[in-house]
Amino acid sequence: MIQIVAFLILTVLSGIALAGILLHTAYCIIARIRKKKNPRQLIRLKKVAIFFAIAILLNTGLLTYSQLTASTPPIVDENGKTPKNSIAELRILELNGRKQWVSLRGWDKTAPVLLFLAGGPGGTQMAAVRHELAELEEHFVVVNWDQPGSGKSYYAEKTENITVQTFIQDGYALTEYLKERFSQDKIYLIGESWGSALGIFLIDKYPESYNAFIGTGQMVDFAETERLDYAMALEIAKSKGDTDLVERLEANGVPPYYGKDVTWKSAVYLNYLSAYMAGNAQIHNPGYNTFRDIGSSEYGLLDKINFFRGIVNTYNHVYQQLYTIDLRTDYTKLDIPVYFFLGRHDVNAPTVLAEEYVQALDAPDKGIIWFEHSGHSPWINERAKFIKEVLSCFMGNKTME
Repeated sequence: MIQIVAFLILTVLSGIALAGILLHTAYCIIARIRKKKNPRQLIRLKKVAIFFAIAILLNTGLLTYSQLTASTPPIVDENGKTPKNSIAELRILELNGRKQWVSLRGWDKTAPVLLFLAGGPGGTQMAAVRHELAELEEHFVVVNWDQPGSGKSYYAEKTENITVQTFIQDGYALTEYLKERFSQDKIYLIGESWGSALGIFLIDKYPESYNAFIGTGQMVDFAETERLDYAMALEIAKSKGDTDLVERLEANGVPPYYGKDVTWKSAVYLNYLSAYMAGNAQIHNPGYNTFRDIGSSEYGLLDKINFFRGIVNTYNHVYQQLYTIDLRTDYTKLDIPVYFFLGRHDVNAPTVLAEEYVQALDAPDKGIIWFEHSGHSPWINERAKFIKEVLSCFMGNKTME
C-alpha cells in the first residue's frame, strides 16, 4: 500500500515537474525572441525552476530507493519463525548476457526445484504466485522468473529484439543455473497460458533437464485460439445486445492481427471474455488481484510501471510471432510426463484444442485434470485443488481423465 501511494505521488510530482520545465523553457524562448527582460518575472521563474529541480531529484531518489529496497518476504511458520534451511531471495541473474530477475522461495532449499513460467508474453506473476500458491513452498523451492520484457526484467533486452528463441534460450540458461545451484539433475516446470507453450518448447528441446511438466490455461494453436476467442466474444456480445462491442469487433475484423495494434485489438475481445468469466457463478475466486500484486514488495516503483509496459509492448511485439505455432502438429512427441490442468469454463484458451493435443501427443505419461469451478486460471480459481494435484502429478497418485 505504501509503495502504491508513493507511486501515485511520484506520478503527480513528475507531471508537475515536467510542466514546470516546459513552462520555463517556453518563457525563455519567448523572452529571447522578444529580447525583453523582466527582472521580477525572471526571479520568480528561477524560484519555480529550483522547486521543480528539487521535485525531480526527490522523484529520482524515491524511485531509486524503491528499486534498491524491493524484496521478497521471508518464509515464516505458524509461530512466526523462519525455518532454518529456508530460502527467500530476490536475485538478478545474467542469462545469455541479459540481466533478469528471479524470486526463489522454499521452506527447505534441498527440496526439488519448481520453475513457474508466467503468462504473457510480457506478464509478471512473481507476486501473484507467492500469494496464491504459497503452500507449494513447503514442498519445493519455487522459482518465479520475470522473463525478458516483463516486470523487473523489462530492460533485459530491447523489445524489438525479443523473439520466441530469446525466451527458450534464457529459460534453459535459468534451468542450468538452478540445477547447479541446488545440486539437482532435473527440475519441475509449471507453465501458465503463454508460459504453458514456453514450457512445451523447453521440454521438447531439453528433456534431460526436466522431471515433468504441467501446463495450465494451455495454449495450443495461437492463431486458432484468437479466431475462436473473437467468435465467442462476438456471439456473447450479440446475445446480450452489446452493440458498441459488436461494432468494435467488426471494425477490427477477424484475427490474427499484425503491426502495432495487436495488444489493443486483442484486448477488445480478451477483456470482454475475462469479464464474462468473472461473472460466471460456476467459477470460484475469479480474476487477478492486480492491486495486491502490483503493490507487493517484489516490485519497486519502476517495476510497477513496467508491470504494465510489458503487457502492452512486449505482448504486442512477440505475440504475432506465435501465430504459426500449433502444438498438435509441431510438438507431438515429448520425452517426459506432461499434464494439463484445464478450467472447465475457460473461454480464453479453448479447452477443445488442449483435448485434441492430448490425443495427438506421445509422452511417457500424459493426461488432463479438470477443474470444474475454474476459467483460464485454475491456480487462482481453485488454488487448494491446484496445489493438491501438483503434488499428485509430481509425487504420485494422479487422478486424471
